[in-house]
This record gives sequence, C-alpha cells and structure tokens, in this order.
Amino acid sequence: MSTGYEHFKNKPVLITGDTGFKGSWLAYWLHLLGAKVYGFALPPERDCDHFTALHLEHLIHHQDGDIRDISQVQNVLEKTKPEFVFHLAAQPLVRKSYTDPKITFDTNIGGSVNVFEAVRVTPSVKVLIAITSDKCYKNKEWCWGYRENDELGGKDPYSASKAAAELVFSAYNDSFFEHLPHLGAASVRAGNVIGGGDWSADRIVPDCIRALKNNEPIQLRNPHATRPWQHVLEPLSGYLLLASRLYEHPKSFGGSYNFGPDGGEMHTVQDLAEELITVWGGGSIQITRKDDDPKEAGLLHLNCDKAHHDLGWHSKWNFKKTVEQTARWYKTVNDGEDAGSITRQQIIEYMES
Repeated sequence: MSTGYEHFKNKPVLITGDTGFKGSWLAYWLHLLGAKVYGFALPPERDCDHFTALHLEHLIHHQDGDIRDISQVQNVLEKTKPEFVFHLAAQPLVRKSYTDPKITFDTNIGGSVNVFEAVRVTPSVKVLIAITSDKCYKNKEWCWGYRENDELGGKDPYSASKAAAELVFSAYNDSFFEHLPHLGAASVRAGNVIGGGDWSADRIVPDCIRALKNNEPIQLRNPHATRPWQHVLEPLSGYLLLASRLYEHPKSFGGSYNFGPDGGEMHTVQDLAEELITVWGGGSIQITRKDDDPKEAGLLHLNCDKAHHDLGWHSKWNFKKTVEQTARWYKTVNDGEDAGSITRQQIIEYMES
C-alpha cells in the first residue's frame, strides 16, 4: 500500500493551528512534499516556538486569525480554495482549561463548528481531517485501549470540549458531508505526542527540557500516570495517509480513527523523564504532587486496530527511539544548529524508516 504522499504535491492545503506544535510539524512536512500550504492561526506565543524557529512564515502562506470568528474562517477558505483541510486549531492544555474554561469551550467547540460550516459551503474542499484528542473518550481507567465506538465524555473542560467537538463533527458528517459526493471527512484521535520544538507550559517534555537546560531538578506532579507516548510524526503520518485515502475514495474511509503506539508501548511520566535524562546526559527528578492539583487521567491509551486494518498504518518508532529523537532535537538546537535542518532530517528519517 502506498503512503499517498504524492497526492499533496502542488495541491492547496489549509491547516488551522499551523503555529502550534503539531500544526507546525505538519505544515513543514507538507511543504517538503511540495504542497501549497496555507495556515490560519493565532500568532505564535513565544519566539522559540517551532513555527518561528523554522521560519515557516517564509515557507508557507500564513494568515493570523481566530477560528472563533466565523467570518475570518470563511474568508480564508474562500481565498485559498483548499482541496485538503486539516483542522488542528485548539486550546490544547488540560490545566489551562481549568483556569479558562470559556475560551476552551469557545475554541474547541465553537471554533470547530465554524471550520465545519465553512468547509460545508466551500466546494473546493475534497478532504477534511478534524483533529481532536484521545481525551475525548470517557476515561474509565481500564487497562485496555479505547476503540473508536467507545463512549465519549470528559470530567475536565478540555476533555469535555474534545468529546463535544467529536459529536459536532459526527453531526456535520451525517447531516451534510456524507451527502457531498466530492468530500471525504474523518476525525482523528491521537495519544500524547512529543517531539522537538514544543515549548508549551504544563507539558512534560518542555518542562523537562527547561529544567535540564537550567541544571534544575525535573518536577513531576503525577509520576505514575501512564500515557501512550509517541513522536509527533507518528500521528501526522496517519493523518496524511488517511487524507490520501479519502482523496482517492471519499466515502470509503470516513468516520473516526485512533492513532497511537502499539499496546505494549505504555510508559509512565517518570519513565519518560528518566529516558530524557539518559539521552541528555544528566539531570535529576523531584516529585512535587500537591493535593489541590487539578485532576488528570492516570491510565489512558488507544486501540488502533481500525487504522491498522483499514489504512495499513502502524507506528514506526518505539518509546526509546521516540525519546531519543525528541531529546536530540532539543540538544541540537540548544547547541546552536538550525531548527529547520534537524526537523527536515527527522522527517526524512521517519519516511525512510
């Protein structure tokens, strides 16, 4: 089965959230594949963000904007006339959703409505990939992976917003997208992604790297929480493969898909921190759990049989390789090398692996 990468060459592709961590990796990958990449998102939050470090503003056509404003969303689709739309724009942080639940709901639910509504009335769009999260599932702390037809839900505002976004997508898909013969649409759910260039607050890898750079102990709130860690290129490869299949067969690959590591690749937050320390060459860990910390899931992973069977997609990099590539990106850039160069090397290495 082909990777489908050839379908993106010279094609107009719109990415909402291209200034974010996953969005910037996807935008750069599509740029390397020869796509005409358009981005729509809020400006980068930090000068060190992956988008800025790659100088993506000079490589793709980016427009600052807010998906909560439907007129802006409709305008960018009318102007760019994309054939592919990857919707990644979101408020992505669980802890921030506790401090600002309204922005979380407005962005993740209302913003998604705006994107889907704009896609509905834009005839150029042939493929829509709506990115949500593994946290859209109602977490029952059970030991097996969640399947695409398991119950949706969330106790925290972020998880609830992603579950709601999935319901919105399903309603648009059943009511509208399925009746547009030229359009293939799917939602995708991925586990915890890591990789170079993420500097967000309250995320484990950026927090670890900041501590390691400053020769400070890594502070862990929930060291025994288990997550399906995967390199950012893993789910992105699934999104690209699914998009190519929908481009070829709009009505054969719709619905929802999980993208995550193999079932045996489950590791704790402490495992991740210890492996980062090993690759970095030094560091220490300090447990700082507080009773009043916001509730976070303890055990959560995905069953990806549907992606394996329907798409022929499988993860390529195991946990050790994932952490090694992540730490190597930060060390390389910290040593003064070009972020674009190491990002390009890792994308090429992934495609060839």
